[in-house]
Amino acid sequence: MLISYGAVLAAGIMPVVCAGIAKSGFKGYGNSDPRAWLARQTGFRARANAAQANCFEAFPFFAVGVILALLTGVDPATVDALALFFVAARVAYVFFYVTDKAKWRTMVWSAAYLTVIALFALAMLNLQMD
Repeated sequence: MLISYGAVLAAGIMPVVCAGIAKSGFKGYGNSDPRAWLARQTGFRARANAAQANCFEAFPFFAVGVILALLTGVDPATVDALALFFVAARVAYVFFYVTDKAKWRTMVWSAAYLTVIALFALAMLNLQMD
């Protein structure tokens, strides 16, 4: 169960990592208006910023899926495995997004999304078994 908690923490940190990628190595970056600066970026910086937004969007769905699965008594080892898979898929998603590999990005995004659906489905199945 601690693995799935760590996975939730890792997923919560991913947007900050993406923001760091978007801002890294830029000589003229100023922190007084970071959103406007990011909005003007192109290339990998713009894609890293978009990945940041998507990581924020995916996080609540994933975190709630893990919590519901654990609260409804889904086997913790199963939840841990799914949570690790989600984080791995999301790391791959960020990599493929930043490196502009759209087909691979979509595939790993879909895998991560289906993983969260699996967490919810397992939670619902567990409730019906009680």
